[in-house]
Amino acid sequence: MMDRPVWPGGKKCAAAVTVNLNAELFWLALDPECEKMPKTLSLGQYGMTRGLDRILEALESRGLKGTFFVPGWVCERYGGQIRDIAERGHEIASLGYGNENMALYTREEQRGLLEKSLKSIRECCNVVPEGFRAPDGELTEETLEIAAELGFTYSSSLHDDDRPYTRKAGNTTIVEIPIHWDNYDLPYFAFNYHPAFPAGQGRIMSYEGALSNWIDYFDGCREYGLCYVFQTDPAASGSPGRIELFEELLDHIISFDDVWTATCGEIQRYYTDNRR
Repeated sequence: MMDRPVWPGGKKCAAAVTVNLNAELFWLALDPECEKMPKTLSLGQYGMTRGLDRILEALESRGLKGTFFVPGWVCERYGGQIRDIAERGHEIASLGYGNENMALYTREEQRGLLEKSLKSIRECCNVVPEGFRAPDGELTEETLEIAAELGFTYSSSLHDDDRPYTRKAGNTTIVEIPIHWDNYDLPYFAFNYHPAFPAGQGRIMSYEGALSNWIDYFDGCREYGLCYVFQTDPAASGSPGRIELFEELLDHIISFDDVWTATCGEIQRYYTDNRR
């Protein structure tokens, strides 16, 4: 039988709401030529200029703190928004520097990118992030080793469990807080004709279908006592129509008094202090 984690205060499961602030980087990583395509760049810019405020309001009106994974590049261009998030008491974590596919870089290049990410976050909002999430491309074992060497205490990048666990990272360890594509809004709703995303077209997802997926997954995590991690990009769920999906998901999560809602940093610290 699968081990059931023990959560604070006898809670039945844990739930973390995480926000990936990709801004324009999602599209630039898809095709660097997007730098010359203001229409395509505007899809990501919308998340920072309009969607982010709605995400923050949804969280704060419910007394929830989120974990905001931020690329260093975004800190350098949207510093005011990132400082505001930190001042509101949300957790700031690293999403690399520029949405790189880490698997395409040497060990030395990966270290340089993560160091650059740390420097940008520190200079932007005076925060030393505890957590790292790999951008949407692949990562390597070396990526996690470097993250641990640089002082990150947790990663939230892999898909191999529904519970926090300790993973060997070179000569040390790092806590992994797993994620799953099912619980990320961007793959459901991101769309563009050129460059084509998705490549085969044929999507934006039904709103009710997406919400049903997220709630069903949460209900399963609660039933089995696991750790539910939701990912949102404000460009996806920060629109006037889709913010209601995000709000309904949050309302469903907090309707149960046996759910521990926490940041990823809080989950890592609790797990580290109480692992058996």
